[in-house]
Amino acid sequence: MKIDPVPTIPPEHDFRSERYWDARDLEQEMRRVFEICHGCRMCVNYCGSFPDVFAHVDRDIEKNGATGAEELSATDMASATDLCWQCKLCYIKCPYTADENHPWLVDVPRLLTREKAQRSRRNGVPLQDKVLGEPQMLGEFGSGALAPLANFVNANRLVRKVNEKVLGISGEFPLPPFAPRSFEKWFAHHEPLPNAGSQGEVALFATCTGDYSFPSIPANAVRVLEQNGLRVFRPAQTCCGMPNLDGGDIEAATRKAKINVASFHAEVKAGRKIIVAGPTCSYMIKKEYPDLLGSEEARLVAENTLDLMEYLDELRKTKKLDRSFQSGLGKVAYHAPCHLRAQKIGVPGARILGLLPVTEVEIVEECSAVDGTWGMKAQYYAMGRKYAQKLVRGMEGAAATVAVSDCSLAALRIAKESGERVLHPIELLARAYGIAVADGDPQRSEGK
Repeated sequence: MKIDPVPTIPPEHDFRSERYWDARDLEQEMRRVFEICHGCRMCVNYCGSFPDVFAHVDRDIEKNGATGAEELSATDMASATDLCWQCKLCYIKCPYTADENHPWLVDVPRLLTREKAQRSRRNGVPLQDKVLGEPQMLGEFGSGALAPLANFVNANRLVRKVNEKVLGISGEFPLPPFAPRSFEKWFAHHEPLPNAGSQGEVALFATCTGDYSFPSIPANAVRVLEQNGLRVFRPAQTCCGMPNLDGGDIEAATRKAKINVASFHAEVKAGRKIIVAGPTCSYMIKKEYPDLLGSEEARLVAENTLDLMEYLDELRKTKKLDRSFQSGLGKVAYHAPCHLRAQKIGVPGARILGLLPVTEVEIVEECSAVDGTWGMKAQYYAMGRKYAQKLVRGMEGAAATVAVSDCSLAALRIAKESGERVLHPIELLARAYGIAVADGDPQRSEGK
């Protein structure tokens, strides 16, 4: 029987609902959505999930007498989920979503998250996902005094191959380095710029990679915000929980969301916006926390959270952005991260960098196929690399003097393929102001 594309009741996305965990309800919803996708096929080139679904539906039509997706098995559905790296691009482009006011209410990313969550609850969270789900714990262990040793071990190919066999983390993916000084320690010792606080206060969420791998990103964020008259606070914070959500560990993601919301809600009540130094984390706080917790506090935090460059772009729009730039950048190749586009805020970093003198920005809207933890998994490394080649070619084709991305993990992918270092837009903006922090060191600036 032909599957009706219009759902009889709205799809369930509330993690706290009993229906969310109903296997039969999920099965029916996946068949309904995959039937729509099979007929549309617009997203066939976005990732491995869609070709996988289409191949299974075509198989059932040819061999099992199916008319569409009604014969898809649980194994077929799990296969589609495992090939999804949650870039959200299919939702952005889909014409059949709630955002487009379409009655079919298609949301493939949330649907596949639900399948992974149910599977993880039934079978347990795999060790691979447990390890990748705790970047903060790994950062706390490997950064600081142990950083040289930890980085030496990470650079050892034999050790990486052993980790690949034991933990399933690709021996080829360039793992984030461990910083000798965490951002938290930098922040505790830094001296604010003289103008800090004259235009208000904000709270900074540094992200795990910012805290323990690339402290120059949140450190330069602090300097740029202070340059623009803001006093910066660093409230208590933990990992955003997106790596847990990627692994289907809803309980762990919820625990982290509760910790962050409790801390950030106090900042919001004090009149401060939450500024996030990474697009995946800002997406998580804005889009997932309200569903994970369902609380007024989570909603209020989400409404008052902005990505770092989004916030600076708001200053530009209101003519409050300090434009006392001392230098330009030449030609910039700017990678537009998927999780910024999923927030429907476009490319604020590119707009800000475009204000600099003697600067031309070329935007590359292609996916890195990393998006959280998926690209680090050994079984998907080759596929992720294949899908990332459009991005690599686009960045190289820009023939730029400098490459940038708001996403630290995408930057690692680009650097691995091109051999060129990729910076965060905030690092270049701080350089243009003449206040850049070098490698997160509070005692020195670039060029000193």
